[in-house]
Amino acid sequence: MQKTKLGISVGLLGAAVYFSGLFNGLLLIMIMVGYVLLVEDNEWLRRTSVKAAVLYIIFALVSSIVGLIPDFITLISSFCEIFGGSFAIPFISSIVGFIIGALDFVKAVLFIILGLKSLNQGTIVIPMIDNLINKYM
Repeated sequence: MQKTKLGISVGLLGAAVYFSGLFNGLLLIMIMVGYVLLVEDNEWLRRTSVKAAVLYIIFALVSSIVGLIPDFITLISSFCEIFGGSFAIPFISSIVGFIIGALDFVKAVLFIILGLKSLNQGTIVIPMIDNLINKYM
């Protein structure tokens, strides 16, 4: 079993990086990924850390883009109010809330599964993400 410079197993640190993505803190995951990239030499651990960061950023980006939909409707509504009119699509907020909730659920399940697989230095192949990492690492 390979050890990190912290003295813990490589798989355990990889799992910790994935599990840190569950806490919705970009700072925590980036500190952990930064540590791995600067200090650790294990190639699997480095790729795993970058994969966790990329997945976290993708989920955050998609959630933010979906969250812009109600903001855009509010903007149109505010513009219409200038001229005494109104504009509303009440069910959109419910749909957006459902989509963001579903994304959070999928992210949590994916990070838990990847974290558990990491304990044995395994992974789940996500072709788009893995191809991106292979191209730039």
